[in-house]
Amino acid sequence: MKDKITPAFIRAVPKSDLHLHLDGSLRLSTLIELAKRGKVKLPSFSESGMRKLVFKDAYQDLPDYLHGFMYTCAVLQDLDNLSRVAQELVEDNLAEGVRYIEVRFAPQLHVTPTTTVRDVVAAVNKGLQAGAKAHNASPEVCSGEDLPFHYGMLLCAMRRFKTGMSPYYADLLRLMEHAPKDEVYAAASLELARAGVELVREGLPVVGFDLAGEEAGYPPVDHWAAYQYAHNHFLRKTVHAGEAYGPESIWQAITQCHANRIGHCTFLFAHELIKDPLIKDRKRYVEDLANYLASQRIGLEVCVTSNLQTIPSIKSIAAHPVKKMIDYGLSVSICTDNRLISNTTVSRELGLIVEHAGLTREQLRKLVVAGFKGSFFPGSHNDKRKFVSAVLARFRTLESALIPTRSRQML
Repeated sequence: MKDKITPAFIRAVPKSDLHLHLDGSLRLSTLIELAKRGKVKLPSFSESGMRKLVFKDAYQDLPDYLHGFMYTCAVLQDLDNLSRVAQELVEDNLAEGVRYIEVRFAPQLHVTPTTTVRDVVAAVNKGLQAGAKAHNASPEVCSGEDLPFHYGMLLCAMRRFKTGMSPYYADLLRLMEHAPKDEVYAAASLELARAGVELVREGLPVVGFDLAGEEAGYPPVDHWAAYQYAHNHFLRKTVHAGEAYGPESIWQAITQCHANRIGHCTFLFAHELIKDPLIKDRKRYVEDLANYLASQRIGLEVCVTSNLQTIPSIKSIAAHPVKKMIDYGLSVSICTDNRLISNTTVSRELGLIVEHAGLTREQLRKLVVAGFKGSFFPGSHNDKRKFVSAVLARFRTLESALIPTRSRQML
């Protein structure tokens, strides 16, 4: 009898999302409501119209994918809106069995002339806290029948930015108008890293530092000072790398930015993208890189649907390297990237991988648990271990309840 992993089982088991952009994960209905209230012009004020014109199932290229952010960011220049969107994000994740998320956003992108980075982070935390509160006080959680919900916040620096993206960026570009652009971008990331460390000291659950944005031509080493500052102050680090560039970008993120995790890592095995002429054996290079990532348990935040929508060379899930990553023993966590932009959920992402990569239930269990193990959990290491143990116990309980006996005997 074949062990069948059903969508109902995937939805029921506890899950995590470690790569989750706040400004790409609004409810579409909320975006439309906030746009009307704030007089933000949209191409359509109906959900069907926005799905047809902006938030599509398939995109032409990365610029087409990123187009929707101009509308989501426009409604997130308000602290109350940030709190509301963060709270709804928790509620949406809770509804599909997710019990841990790390929400990443660029506070400098949402700063206004009357607000600060701290105001933005505090507003997002207020919403996340409100979303988690009711669940964590429920009888099911108090009795141990269900798991509590935990979250952390990741602060994103931008590889590059323009004047029109926010008042903060406009002011910095004006103040440093005679400096090379890479120095301006580096100054912003260092200021954000310093703010992140201070916010941790204030008790806010900022769990890590990230670098996002256009990868080709904007190497992570440009932001070395920010990452070194984060590293010196025990702030954990992730980098968007290997998404639009080759294996060298991943290695640079590890060695120059002390990355504990890598966002996407899609071109990890793409030896043909290596550009350094000193690397003679390119296939050996990616083998060594993959083995290094595996042995050091450097987590990979894999976002399959997002990659299919933004990387034309990947035509199908079967062509995505996620199965190869799993087979290599890499610490893979399955993430959504942007729930609205990619029109997806954690359950959907896992379901696609189970179906197309042919995962067994044991492999699914390991994949789910890896997400929690790879998290930048906002508590002590012992607290994290207890939570991971509770996740595994909950998974096994659901296996017993939802899998026929004959299927379990074959595992």
